[in-house]
Amino acid sequence: MFSRKPRRPKSPELLKAWESLDAGDVPGALRQLRQAPDAPLAEVALVVARAAEAAGFDDLRQAATAVTAQPDQAQTLYGFGYACVERGVSYLAVPALREALRLAQDSPAVLRELVSAYEDEERHREAADVLAAHESGLAAWPDRYLLVFNAVLAGDLELARRHHALLPDPDDDMWLPARERQNLVLERAAAAGPASPLDRADLRGWQYVTGGTVLGTLSPYGFDAGMTGRFAYLQDTHDNCLRGLLRLKAVLAAAGLRPRSVSLLPDRDSRILGLAAAEVLGLPAEHFDPEREDTVVIAYDLNETLEVSRGPVVIGQLVGRTPGQVLHEHASCWTDTPAVAPDSVALLHQTVVAPWGAGLRQGADGGVERGEPDGRPEAEIAAEIVAADPTPDEGDGQTPADPVERLTDFVAAVRGTWLHGDRARVKSSGPVPSSRFL
Repeated sequence: MFSRKPRRPKSPELLKAWESLDAGDVPGALRQLRQAPDAPLAEVALVVARAAEAAGFDDLRQAATAVTAQPDQAQTLYGFGYACVERGVSYLAVPALREALRLAQDSPAVLRELVSAYEDEERHREAADVLAAHESGLAAWPDRYLLVFNAVLAGDLELARRHHALLPDPDDDMWLPARERQNLVLERAAAAGPASPLDRADLRGWQYVTGGTVLGTLSPYGFDAGMTGRFAYLQDTHDNCLRGLLRLKAVLAAAGLRPRSVSLLPDRDSRILGLAAAEVLGLPAEHFDPEREDTVVIAYDLNETLEVSRGPVVIGQLVGRTPGQVLHEHASCWTDTPAVAPDSVALLHQTVVAPWGAGLRQGADGGVERGEPDGRPEAEIAAEIVAADPTPDEGDGQTPADPVERLTDFVAAVRGTWLHGDRARVKSSGPVPSSRFL
């Protein structure tokens, strides 16, 4: 009796993914799949089924196996797309859900799942377009709301405003917070429009519109080479920290705010920066109290703060807004946005190492090695920040000039809409693209 050879994909790009699985490299196989968006669905599902089995994701394995048997059935394609979204590989869901929607034009469930997959991938233009193409069948909540949401994140304010005007008040109270946030987004857009171009390179303007965050500085490297003002990897410096604090001071003045204290969050990085902020702003430093009014809460990196402190408790204390409280984050991750949207941020990064962290350095053999963290007392490091040089890095000369006056003019224009609403997370990086490392 002859044994039957296991099925293998025929597409060359998928064979590379298969070979990665032969080597036990599931992440490598998934990277190869990302590079083959137009491969036959049945063959993609064949690879995904094997990868899911290796990862122990039985739901995804079953859904993928069903597609290999019935690649032209809307229900099996929907089930596969749904499982991909649930398992965090939404890019694999998109082709299957698009085909499922073609086969089942009147299915709100398929349409919403496709929109969810697009959102996970920050493909907001496509999400808005597919919703607009099915406008006649849209429910107000959530469908038309999602159309407005994605239109804003795609940078299409005209489309967003037109459909926002058609949205009735929701019948279900669960949508009221979303309605209020969307009202605030468009109010911020109206305030920022006269002061900022809100084009595909206007990082500060869109950062404010989408999340209510004032961005203090732009990266001076790679602006025209894909970064558009964001950092990829940053080994931070005391100079950067002082520059960010001085920009924060200018923002507070432009907004007409007079805080009475600096509030120190519990993680070491934030305490160091908070002590320096107290000196720069000329205010007393106090331990964070969520009920304290008229204070500036200082975080170095909110993701780190929420990881090392009691995450859910601190998130709950910061999402809600206390009168006169300003939440400032120095280094905010734009590829993994924090659970709380800050009111002010000095810079945007993908990966950052604090100046006192275990950064990279040249070893004795000329190679690169990880150094030791700076274990000095927090107050001593904070004093070094205060004594640093805030002169901007000239960078590569390709970043547009961004004097502090440009920042303060922007803040003065939007101050009437700043610090309103909660600080709910904005998962998307918005309409301004930047290169990222996977």
